[in-house]
Amino acid sequence: MGSFVDFQNEIYLSGLAGIVPSLPMTAAGLEERAREVLDPAAFAYVAGSASSERTAHANLAAFEKYRLLPRILRGASGPDARDLSVEVLGTPLAAPILTAPIGVLGLLHERGDLVVADVTRELGIGMVQSTAASTTLEEVGEHAGAWWYQLYWPNDMELARSFVERAEKAGAKAIVVTADTPSLGWRPRDLQLGHLPFLHGQGIANYLSDPVFRSRLDTPPEQSEDAMRAAVLTWIGLFGNHGLRPADIARLREWTELPIAVKGVLHPDDAHQVVDAGADAVVVSNHGGRQVDGAVGALDALPTIVATVGDRADVLFDSGIRTGSDVMIALSLGAKAVLYGRPWAYGLGLAGRDGVRHALRCLLADFDAAMGLSGCRDPHELSRTMISSYRV
Repeated sequence: MGSFVDFQNEIYLSGLAGIVPSLPMTAAGLEERAREVLDPAAFAYVAGSASSERTAHANLAAFEKYRLLPRILRGASGPDARDLSVEVLGTPLAAPILTAPIGVLGLLHERGDLVVADVTRELGIGMVQSTAASTTLEEVGEHAGAWWYQLYWPNDMELARSFVERAEKAGAKAIVVTADTPSLGWRPRDLQLGHLPFLHGQGIANYLSDPVFRSRLDTPPEQSEDAMRAAVLTWIGLFGNHGLRPADIARLREWTELPIAVKGVLHPDDAHQVVDAGADAVVVSNHGGRQVDGAVGALDALPTIVATVGDRADVLFDSGIRTGSDVMIALSLGAKAVLYGRPWAYGLGLAGRDGVRHALRCLLADFDAAMGLSGCRDPHELSRTMISSYRV
């Protein structure tokens, strides 16, 4: 489809015919439009964070501490001058960007998970598919290109292993263990509406389709409303696992040959432990501010994690990416790739496939343009030398 920044030319050329974008061009604009249009419960689920939402704000504010130092006269801004492709955990990507795992996309679009799978395959970027999906991982595997499976490790080892083995069989290229969610954070927006989608049978498609989970039920959930309620109650008892320890990463290593990433790492000691246990990567993340209010902004934790385990494992970044320059800053601080979340989810709710494609193309074009204007031909050229100064 040409370079990602060609999206800019498409928009300007359409403007000659009086056609302007129907969707906002910024992440903030997408959020504001979604606030106006989406069902309040759906918007709250996506937008909401823990308690006072200080950490969600800290994620964005952390980028204000850093400034890029662009280079000139390097020939990086010309046509076909750049190659943004990378390989992360053995997965080739057209750019160092993956969609972050977001659950219950059925709140936003009936085919939400498949839409994201289709668009990321078209764009050549990665997709991290949530356990808490509205569509089974097998269906996603039929649509997706480069995709990884995100595991919410249940309180049932046989079920956890079943999820992992299903994902590997369905074509996932890596397993991403989300370790910061043994239970849900205190989320006032959802609480104010008394809305938890899982209790309505939403976002549990991977459970309802799993042979191990079904073996825990007395009656198939599709048989009656009472049977579905019983299945939801069983899900409640199995979601989350307070007993997980680093040794369980070694157990996972025995279950699969796929690369393993651990998501939710903020402390260097935790990074050490999971890599020692066999993780191939860590994802520096605070779950978009949805778990612990007052936790450190994810970007503030990134340099220390890179210094701690970056020579032994890939370090990825999540929580706070909103612009192409944000991607550059995270990569310059040592991340191999970034996970991008809420803005494309707003796009999904606003315009389905077109909305997801629009949101992702905006980020990719912005990143592509910023790279060229900063004199960078490929992501491997990004390093601390691209950071002019930073303040703590």
